[in-house]
Amino acid sequence: MLEINDLHATVAAKPILRGLSLSIKPGEIHAIMGPNGAGKSTLAYTLGGRPAYEVTAGSVTFDGADLLAMDPHERAAAGLFLGFQYPVEIPGVSFVQFLRESLNAQRKARGEAPLSGGEFLKLVREKAGLLRMDMEMLKRPVNVGFSGGEKKRAEMVQMGILDPKLAVLDETDSGLDIDALRIVGDGINTIMRRPDKAVLLITHYQRLLDTVKPDFVHVLAGGRIVRTGGPELAHQLEDEGYEAVAA
Repeated sequence: MLEINDLHATVAAKPILRGLSLSIKPGEIHAIMGPNGAGKSTLAYTLGGRPAYEVTAGSVTFDGADLLAMDPHERAAAGLFLGFQYPVEIPGVSFVQFLRESLNAQRKARGEAPLSGGEFLKLVREKAGLLRMDMEMLKRPVNVGFSGGEKKRAEMVQMGILDPKLAVLDETDSGLDIDALRIVGDGINTIMRRPDKAVLLITHYQRLLDTVKPDFVHVLAGGRIVRTGGPELAHQLEDEGYEAVAA
């Protein structure tokens, strides 16, 4: 599904990714862990097509297509979802309207008919129920007045509605309490743990991986993957730290 080969990327002319390679197949969940400044968020933003993140070498293919040749909205329409560490607020735009416009824009790009109002509200209620979100909250402006946990749950509702092929989740566990962590983790499993989908989960800590159990855990340091293992590698990182494990 996703093939990253010798990827180099810079931010403000500063090299961050330095030859990163990674292969993700349908049905797989990959976790990337690493110290601050290792390049984890840079990888997520580069895959999402965020401006100012310049690829200087390497290639990325998504479902056989050149991901790097696509604009951000084309990547989204192709089935790539980027979950942010700090979801943004959009005053004046209701979350329900934002979700409907986002979904129908993607459906239009794929040559599909838009959902009717009734069809869309049924879908929203279903996905909001998975994340225990009150529909009244989704009528409010996007993320305005939401707690950190509510923002992350709302973002998972968005992921459920857009139904991507690949979810790149950048520190989705950041700012979550124990209950919110479990709800979000269960939501990721329900929405994305399927044979035709995949997840790239970026995290500092092992705790989310108790719920969203990865097939592979990668250690990112110095802009490249320096070690790969199974779920036990995350526990080793918790016990020994990055320096000991990545040495």
